[in-house]
Amino acid sequence: MSSAAISPLASVKALTFDVFGTTVDWRTSVINEIKQHIDQKLNTDVAKEGSPSAELRERIHHLNYKNGGNPEASDGWIRSFADAWRQSYVSFVHQQARAGLQDSGSFKTTDEHLYDSLIQLLDEWLLKGLFIPSELKSLSLVWHRLAPWSDTVDGLAKLAAPPLGLVTATLTNGNIELIHNLNKFGDLGFQRLFCAELLKSYKPAPETYLSAARELGLQPSEVAMVAAHMSDLAAARNVGLRTVYVARKEEEWWSADDERLEQAKDWVDIWIKEDEGGFVELTKRLTELRA
Repeated sequence: MSSAAISPLASVKALTFDVFGTTVDWRTSVINEIKQHIDQKLNTDVAKEGSPSAELRERIHHLNYKNGGNPEASDGWIRSFADAWRQSYVSFVHQQARAGLQDSGSFKTTDEHLYDSLIQLLDEWLLKGLFIPSELKSLSLVWHRLAPWSDTVDGLAKLAAPPLGLVTATLTNGNIELIHNLNKFGDLGFQRLFCAELLKSYKPAPETYLSAARELGLQPSEVAMVAAHMSDLAAARNVGLRTVYVARKEEEWWSADDERLEQAKDWVDIWIKEDEGGFVELTKRLTELRA
């Protein structure tokens, strides 16, 4: 990180934020909702339509026992299921990013992928038929109802307010409806909502970052990308954006011994550790830089 008297962040006018993992705690929300859906199914009268079969009940009993040693404790395997669902999303967006700009006819949204991958994962985990179509749809939309990290709302408000007065915008691989719902559900207060569906490209494609800067009416150097994933920041940096790393629990994809993570200390403009206060700390750092 630069120790120059004048930080390159001094001229930044807008901050674009990754959402899943950086702004919202997707893991806790997804695990809780999967567990809630399964508990509701298991508590359904066996004679009622839509009640899980004896085979499915036995399968869940087995998963509970196998992953936690307790046939009534589902947290272990549900966490693994949620991580697998997230990983399928990560693989999807990177595959889509390689295509660069896409036309509307060929563009697949995050919502579409999350629904399709949920069905596929249930099949792979031998849980096919556990949920009826309406329940599958509801569960797939849990990504519209993710709780923010404890510092998110306060931090975003302070970043946008005087004396900083920065434009706060999402820059997410989510789709239009998803990000509008997340902004409303979490009372996040973002001023601009940029997403893959709107920009017709997925991160980490260069076009995604450049399109966001263009929509803001700014040069790339006047925008800072804020993310908990170093690969996101590396891609943003490659096209001229400034970078802010906000570490979040279990969010970094690069391993701790990855030399790229060590090298990033030389180019990340602001590095906020996991226990340092997230977006609220970012407000303090930027205020100090501009004093």
